[in-house]
Amino acid sequence: MFKSVLVANRGEIACRVFRTAKRMGIRTIAVYSEADAGALHVREADEAVLIGPAAARESYLVADKVLAAARATGAEAIHPGYGFLSENAEFAEAVMAAGIVWIGAPPASIRAMGLKDAAKKLMVEAGVPVTPGYMGEDQSPDRLKSEADAIGYPVLIKAVAGGGGKGMRRVDAGEAFLDGLASCRREAASSFGDDRVLIEKYILSPRHIEVQVFGDSHGEVVHLYERDCSLQRRHQKVIEEAPAPGMDAATREAVTSAAVKAAKAVNYIGAGTIEFIADASDGLKADRIWFMEMNTRLQVEHPVTEAITGVDLVEWQFRAAAGEPVPLKQADIPMNGWAMEARLYAEDPANGFLPSIGRLDHFVLPDDIRVDTGVEQGGEVSQFYDPMIAKLIVHEDTRAAAAERLAQACGEVEVWPVRTNAGFLTRLLRHPRFVTADVDTGLIAAEADTLAAAHDPDIEAAAIALAAEDEWHSRTGFKGADRASPFEGLPGATFGFRLNGPSSASYAARIGSKPVVRPVLTDTTDGFKWLIGADQIPAEVVNQQVLVGDRVFNWAYGEDDGDILFADGEAISVAWRGGVAERAGGGSASDGSLRAPMPGKIVATPARAGDIVTRGQPIIVLEAMKMEHALVAPFDGVVGEIGFAVGDQVTADAVLAKVEAST
Repeated sequence: MFKSVLVANRGEIACRVFRTAKRMGIRTIAVYSEADAGALHVREADEAVLIGPAAARESYLVADKVLAAARATGAEAIHPGYGFLSENAEFAEAVMAAGIVWIGAPPASIRAMGLKDAAKKLMVEAGVPVTPGYMGEDQSPDRLKSEADAIGYPVLIKAVAGGGGKGMRRVDAGEAFLDGLASCRREAASSFGDDRVLIEKYILSPRHIEVQVFGDSHGEVVHLYERDCSLQRRHQKVIEEAPAPGMDAATREAVTSAAVKAAKAVNYIGAGTIEFIADASDGLKADRIWFMEMNTRLQVEHPVTEAITGVDLVEWQFRAAAGEPVPLKQADIPMNGWAMEARLYAEDPANGFLPSIGRLDHFVLPDDIRVDTGVEQGGEVSQFYDPMIAKLIVHEDTRAAAAERLAQACGEVEVWPVRTNAGFLTRLLRHPRFVTADVDTGLIAAEADTLAAAHDPDIEAAAIALAAEDEWHSRTGFKGADRASPFEGLPGATFGFRLNGPSSASYAARIGSKPVVRPVLTDTTDGFKWLIGADQIPAEVVNQQVLVGDRVFNWAYGEDDGDILFADGEAISVAWRGGVAERAGGGSASDGSLRAPMPGKIVATPARAGDIVTRGQPIIVLEAMKMEHALVAPFDGVVGEIGFAVGDQVTADAVLAKVEAST
């Protein structure tokens, strides 16, 4: 076994690999960019080497710099993690040529499975079923469109070198094909340096089923059962679980056997994943599950497989790279209970899921489940890398118990001022379709309005909770008895209380654009427990929690002009300023201005000045954080101006376009 390992990656996967390496007594070496100088993975490593500027193409994607760091530190092995250079056959060969152990798939296997069209042809030869589609060499737009017309819509355009949900577009009708093709090719060229595509029939009730496989240098290949990754948004996985709901023994045997056959066809060594698409319109059936692609690396969602099998896949990777056989025979690999994983992204669901960047001034995650993360309080979410900041993983006896525990965990997330999808995840995990396992890859899109909108705790409940919390501060003298009441100075507000007797207050204020005039507080004189409003909702403050009816708000940041309340994964900022309670979140500016959420490049302007547009229609497309982000009309109206052209670099908060409301 090697004595040291360099992880050619960053963030949570670097920290994850370090954890196993340290348990095995292996020295750990990190590489980092200038943007990651203070990152968690750098501090957790025994040694760290700066390899370049913030941009990945000048640091993490430069093979020569990674190899130089390995030589300088005496690294005996390199683990690539996922993304970056993990599926780069040339890098793998360079590592091996340098006499360093490569903890990954053989270069020949990476090449065989790296291009989706070639991989599908290979699978056909190996007897593995594949989805119908076009994988030809003629890449002219006219030929691709004619093939799509022949296959029948909807179709999926996929970059042949793609992965991670990038370079994929669903097209529902022929008239939208060329626009979808152009967008897919732009993203593919930017992400992979290769704009070639293939066309697949889009399955209308698709489920994403994948099988974890593992091979060794002695010719043995085993599977570690399946995962269901059907809950996706823009082809990015959001929730993963193992095993797959509704998978009977016969179908499991057929799918896992096909996966092992696929891995053996490329003489696979190490951890890999065979991805399948299933037509779930009539349940999971072996004859309606087809090969999609193989990921020749460790997957983001590997923890759910580790949970149900009790296997440390990173340790297995180390042992396979050192020439050892697979530690367990197929018959000895257990499958116990149910595991689920949620990906916590720095993004704003209330604003079209645009990425959110900045300093993590407040960052609290559950401490009673497995959490894989590469950031911490006080750290930064950078514009340069993927917005995933943590993975929350649970393992329970049943699917229902796992879903509820994960929903609770997501609801306990507290992050500010960077926004996250924690509230969205909480609602998704409790959605009736997910609870009953009625899942497919279209669930999130179909339920987008209810899932993305931050409902309960609603804005009134937040304001009431703030009033109760703030008044408790005033009464108890916490942070100073002279702290001003939030009601003072508000038009029409009256306020009064006695320390040893009943008191009441009412206020007139606006919450956003919604006027509110209602009784607020009646003191029961029983330990500052209150009955709020005409409905006499019970409320009290306990430590740093505000309880309003059955709602629990965790309080943080008691600034003079406002507070942050956390409930069900949502961060709610309520500030009393001139009678207006302002809440965090929101979408496009009320004046119709579309602002850049972060620095980036304009790659498309679907609308023009003077165009009549409807709410949700794309106006301008920004490329940032390795993805394209469409900024859409906040309401029906007319495009008044577009301030930038395709190719322009823009700064964060720049006004890119403006929509004038229809009169």
